[in-house]
Parts: sequence; C-alpha cells; structure tokens
Amino acid sequence: MKQCILILGACGQIGTELTQKLRSMYGNHAVIASDIREPISGCSSLAPFEILDASNKEAILKVVQKYQITQVYLLAAMLSVTAEKYPAEAWRLNMDSILAVLDLAKEQHIQKIFWPSSIAVFGPSTPKIKTSQKTIMEPSTVYGISKLSGEFWCNYYHEQYGVDVRSLRYPGIISWKTKPGGGTTDYAVDIFFKALKEGKYECFLAKDTRLPMMYMEDAVQATIALMQADRNRIKIRSSYNLAAIDFTPEEISEEIKKHLPDFEMSYHPDFRQKIADSWPQSIEDAEARKDWGWQHEFNLETMTRDMIHQLQKK
Repeated sequence: MKQCILILGACGQIGTELTQKLRSMYGNHAVIASDIREPISGCSSLAPFEILDASNKEAILKVVQKYQITQVYLLAAMLSVTAEKYPAEAWRLNMDSILAVLDLAKEQHIQKIFWPSSIAVFGPSTPKIKTSQKTIMEPSTVYGISKLSGEFWCNYYHEQYGVDVRSLRYPGIISWKTKPGGGTTDYAVDIFFKALKEGKYECFLAKDTRLPMMYMEDAVQATIALMQADRNRIKIRSSYNLAAIDFTPEEISEEIKKHLPDFEMSYHPDFRQKIADSWPQSIEDAEARKDWGWQHEFNLETMTRDMIHQLQKK
C-alpha cells in the first residue's frame, strides 16, 4: 500500500528537518506538513502545508481523509521551559494531541504513529548515570509529567487496541537549521549561533551540568529507522531510551575553542538549572540497539565541527 505521511508540528526544530528528509525519501506530495500557524520563512519550503491544531481530532481527521494519510508523526508539543510558564496549556496540548491521534488509529483511520517522548520523563530520584530503560520515573516538570503520561497511553492503546505506535525518548537535540524552541537543553544550540555572531556566550546552566545530547542528523535517522522497522521488532510500546553523546557546558565550550580560539564562555545559572538537575547525565539504550539496530554517528568532536562548518556557510 502506498504510504502518505502527515507531520503535526512540522515547523518545529525536529519537524523541519524530519519533513525534508522524509520528502527526499518518499516525494513531496507523500509527506504533508502541518502546524498551528502559517509557515514562517524558515519553513516556507514545506508545501504541501495545512494549518492544523494538533489537539483537534476532527480537524486532523479531515486532513487524514483529504490526503489518505497512513502514518502520523506527532511532533507538536509545548517544551519544558515554556510548559513551566503555562502548565495548564501545556497539559492540554501535550495530552489532547496524543489522545486524538491514538483514537484515530484505534478507529483505523491511520496505520502507524510516531510520537516523541523525552528524557524529561525521568526525575530527581532517577539514577543519573547510564539511566536504564526501566527505572524510577518521577518527573518534576509539567513537560515530563505529560510525556510520561503519554508513554502510558501509547502502551495502553497498543495493548488494548493493537495500535502501531512507536516512540523515542529524545535527549537534547542540536541543529544548525533551526533556532532553539523553549527547551532546557537549548543552550547547546544557542551557543553555536552566539559563538559565531558575538564570540561569547552566557550559559544559563552551571559549567559542570552534564546532560544527554544528540545531533539532529542522528535524531532524524533514529526516528526513520524506528518507523521503518518490522512491527515484530518493536518490543517497547511506551518509548525507547535513545542515546548518542553527553557533555557539560564547559566541555562543549572547550570543543568550540578548538575552532574559534577567542570564544569566551560565562555562566549565570537560572531557573532552568533546577530542571536540568532533575534529568539524567547519561542514558543507556541497549534495547533500541538490540531490537531495531540503532547506531549513532556523531560524537562531540564531529558534531561541533559540522555545526560550525554549516553555520559559517549559512
């Protein structure tokens, strides 16, 4: 059967690049981009495009029927920092959207769902080093609570109704194509823009705050590999741990200085420090590597080199 994909939240950090990659694989008209507002200049190339509220089930269904959609990638969400400012709105968007899409799959309007979870599902009581797939999960942020709840719903709909839903617990994602969008790990993106533009950066986290991270190319590749894997290879229907690299602000600063020797880094931890301190420092993802062959490509050195090269060209 011919596949047609709908991406909800296509103008976000991951959505922009995932849309481009999927269209290079399946063709432009087999991948329908959508977001809550008209595309801005950064995603003006996303046609065909639909304005769509990811929490409105009936509106999604109309688009699904219009294009005969078979797969939905639900990327729309309110991220950690923004969600702490608007907790009720964040809960509504993050929960209503996943339940809407799961219901459409239950009703057999779509065949397959991708929904991203996050390392935010872990909390202050979670073991910090090589955090395992199954461990203590007591999130302390609205974003984390909504993502953990979403994981339970995904597993429930698979167990009860046979819904083919697949998910990854993304670490911090680093990309040169789109600017930060309201996450606690955003410093690792913004630092590159500021290093090249201003030669300095004031970090909102302490210099020794270690967090799991991933280059966007690896994140996109992992997402597509998970969705292309045979259904019987997907053993976890809540969400898979996903890992690539981990580093501190001080470590990424030193790596940037290898390319930009005059770069200066200062530190002024703010309210985001508490969020970062509640998350793991590194992730263990043996299940993803065993079940569907996940392998990352970029480390801190190769990611930094490519980020600076791409931004200099841009």
